[in-house]
Amino acid sequence: MANIKLIIEFDGTGYHGWQSQENAKTVQDTTEAAIVKITGEHSALAGSGRTDAGVHAIAYVANFRTTSRIPPERFSYALNSVLPDDITIVWSEEAHEDFHSRFSSTGKKYRYLVCNTEHRPAIMRNRTCHISEPLDIKLMKEAARQFVGTYDFSAFMAAGSGVENAIRTIRSVSLEKHGEIITFEIEGSGFLYNMVRIIAGTLIDVGRGKIPPDAISDIIDGKNRNNAGKTAAASGLYLVEVYY
Repeated sequence: MANIKLIIEFDGTGYHGWQSQENAKTVQDTTEAAIVKITGEHSALAGSGRTDAGVHAIAYVANFRTTSRIPPERFSYALNSVLPDDITIVWSEEAHEDFHSRFSSTGKKYRYLVCNTEHRPAIMRNRTCHISEPLDIKLMKEAARQFVGTYDFSAFMAAGSGVENAIRTIRSVSLEKHGEIITFEIEGSGFLYNMVRIIAGTLIDVGRGKIPPDAISDIIDGKNRNNAGKTAAASGLYLVEVYY
């Protein structure tokens, strides 16, 4: 039985996230249905992690096992022929039998996009977070650097996540502005529920002048969710890469 690895790009606008849910349209269920159509097998599709409703992915990783005789590298073509236009398999290959898209991962990279314009965008409304107030990019960069390191990120975790250990390592961050778009990228060993969106919301508040950039370390040390910024909109978040 072959272990097939998929690299998936998807627009999360019309989905309630990746993970299968009852009475909800998800990327996992939609992709599994495509596998059934192509192979005739009801294969469990393992994903590299959950995503919230409305979150996008450039290179989400998943894997499944199959007895199909379709060549591994041809699964991308076969599945794309039956998948909707907002989900694309950009790569498929056979992985080692022990490979698991989630448990084999050593880290992830996320991107968050802010559209900083006076009026709400039309074309980019589902692919960015719109902020109408002017944002100070210099202050946001200063604050972003303080997230690098290994810390207890309880202050940047959504309530009710149920995680006992909130210690995570952030390896790198970057923040740039090109025209009206501010791009924030963060890479780490792993992320808590809503962690990237809460960090993005906190940086937005720094840019607005509501949170001093030098307060980030104190917010981390305080481990109090109420001291960080609001959870930024899901529409601006992209999973860019999963590391193995």
